[in-house]
Amino acid sequence: MQLLQHTVGRKILMAITGQLMVLFVIVHLLGNSSIFIGPDGINSYAKHLHDLGPLVWVFRLAMLALLTVHVFFGIQLTLENSAANPDAYAVKSRIKANFSSENMIWTGVLLLGFIVYHVLHFTARVTPDIIQGVDAQGRFDVFRMVTNSFQMGGIALIYVAAMVVLFFHLSHGIQSFFQTMGWSNEKAQPAFQKLGKVLSIIFLLGYSSIPIFIFAGILKG
Repeated sequence: MQLLQHTVGRKILMAITGQLMVLFVIVHLLGNSSIFIGPDGINSYAKHLHDLGPLVWVFRLAMLALLTVHVFFGIQLTLENSAANPDAYAVKSRIKANFSSENMIWTGVLLLGFIVYHVLHFTARVTPDIIQGVDAQGRFDVFRMVTNSFQMGGIALIYVAAMVVLFFHLSHGIQSFFQTMGWSNEKAQPAFQKLGKVLSIIFLLGYSSIPIFIFAGILKG
């Protein structure tokens, strides 16, 4: 518990939980990309996850715990920095700052709101646009559910906009992880910054391509 009493310790926990969620973003993208195979691809993937039973809920609870820790310390550290830094120091510190680093708390808040919406949309399936059914093999028809939703311009726009926000959040967050852990220096920092931007672009293009392709009629049942 002494780790939580120090700012550095809280930053480390925030960085670690953030990067564990980045790993989830990677795995989730790989799974979602099975929709490009067609109905059988995404429906088989969903059936495989469903067959894992309680393990899926254990994983969901673990992700919820990581998200809770990350959000809590993110807000706490932001408030502490705001209270501790005088205006003169804040202006001076912006010399090396950029849009992503200056707005981490706001992109984080937007992403939190999107996560809630996404869970209600495709996990809890309580939003009014959701169409539920089964395919010819008796599996839940995820393909039809997703394509029906993203054929609506407003929903497609929400998801693409959220991925733009994710890009800004992770383009700074990924490289910040290495700095917080003490693994960065003047020579390594440009490489970590490039890594953050490259991964963020991959996530942006990978996730956004699904609603865009469906809305444009390129990907359809």
